[in-house]
Amino acid sequence: MTGKVVVNRCVSIDGFIAGPGDSMDFGGGLALSDLVDPQDLAEIASATGAMLVGRRTWEVGARMAAERPDSTDYPFEGPMFLLSHRPLDPPAPAVTILEGDIRAAVATALAAAGDRDLEILGADVARQCFEQGLVDEVLVYALPILLGGGTRFAAPRTVLEPVSSARSDRTTILRFRVARTAAGRTAPASGG
Repeated sequence: MTGKVVVNRCVSIDGFIAGPGDSMDFGGGLALSDLVDPQDLAEIASATGAMLVGRRTWEVGARMAAERPDSTDYPFEGPMFLLSHRPLDPPAPAVTILEGDIRAAVATALAAAGDRDLEILGADVARQCFEQGLVDEVLVYALPILLGGGTRFAAPRTVLEPVSSARSDRTTILRFRVARTAAGRTAPASGG
């Protein structure tokens, strides 16, 4: 049995996953861990068996870690996969670099996750996963901030089914399942 492929997103109320300059500062130097109950973060992280991260998201995370070395934003411990055509400098021995086909990258990372979920982080990686019909769920941290600009949560039109919503400290956590057709493909969105 394998886990699900879950796109994990922090989203401002006006639809941005990062502010101008890829800033992940969610108001006055706040990180996700400052806005969500630590027990909720720990529960979500414990369901995560592996992560597949895009290069730009990796670089933003590294910059944030350097700026706030005492901060633990997400209590995840497990295999980390980076989708990139370039090696890390300096190298990160605990990170496996994958390149090429998104289907192969997801299959590799999902196998490493075992029976737990594979979390997808990164706008471009998530877009590729949506386009290939690889996403099972979307987890959204709806943050109490209007960023006014930056990187939008963008994906091809996809039908989602609500699974749950819960308040966690100052954030609302929303979970959606990707609707599937009888053949198992992503359901087309209607309308136009």
